[in-house]
Amino acid sequence: MLFNPNALLTLRQLDEGHSCYVMDDALLDPEALLQFAVSRRDEFKRPESSPYPGTSLPAPPAVTRALDELFTQRVRRFFDARRTLQTHCRLSMVTLRPDELRPDQWLCHRDGEELGPRHCRQASILYLFKDERLGGTKFYTPVRPAREIASLFSDSRTMAPAEFTRRYAIEPGYIDGSNAYFANVGGVEAKWNRLIFYDGSMLHSGSIPAPDSLSADPTRGRLTLNGFFTCRRSVV
Repeated sequence: MLFNPNALLTLRQLDEGHSCYVMDDALLDPEALLQFAVSRRDEFKRPESSPYPGTSLPAPPAVTRALDELFTQRVRRFFDARRTLQTHCRLSMVTLRPDELRPDQWLCHRDGEELGPRHCRQASILYLFKDERLGGTKFYTPVRPAREIASLFSDSRTMAPAEFTRRYAIEPGYIDGSNAYFANVGGVEAKWNRLIFYDGSMLHSGSIPAPDSLSADPTRGRLTLNGFFTCRRSVV
C-alpha cells in the first residue's frame, strides 16, 4: 500500500463554477519516492511532445497502479467520469528560466483538448518538495471572447516571442495571476506530500513565484508526481 488510507479528501472551492480536491499526507512514505527520483536524476528528460517547462521521468509502475486505484476508489465519482480508460503518471520538475520559455509556456493551459465529446481527462499533482516558495497550482477562466482566446493560443504556438509580445502585450515568464486574457479564480498552495485532483479541462498552470529557486536537483527542485486519467464520460 503506497497511499495513506486514512488521508482525508477535501473539496477546495475556487469560485462558483470551479473546484478541486485536496488530500494531505497522501503517501505513506513520500521520502521513498523522492529517493527514487534522486537515484534516477540523470534519466529525467525534456518531453518532446509536451509544452511542460522542464523535465520528466516515467513513474514506477507500482506508483501508477496505486494512483489509478486511489482515483478509481475515492475520486472519480466526483467528476463526469464513468470509467477510466488510461492512466499516465510521471515525475516532473519545472526547470526553465523565464527567458527560456516559449510563448505557449507563458500561458495557462488545459489537459485533454484532443479528446472527443465522449471522453474527458482528470489530472492530479502530488507535491514532493518542502520549500513551499517553489509554488503550487493556480486556476483560471478566460475574460475575453472565445475567438480571441483561440487566436491567442494558436499564435502562442507559432509566433516568435518578440512578435507575440508586440501583438498581445504579454511579457515572457510564468503566468502567476490575472492578466488581460485570464482571471485567476483561485488555487492550491504547495505543501509536502499534498495531492490534488482537478478536471483537466479547467485552465490551470503551475504557480512559479520564485523562478530563481528552480533546480534540476530533485532534493531542491520543484519535484511533482503528475497523474492523468482519461475517462469515458458518465453522460454524453
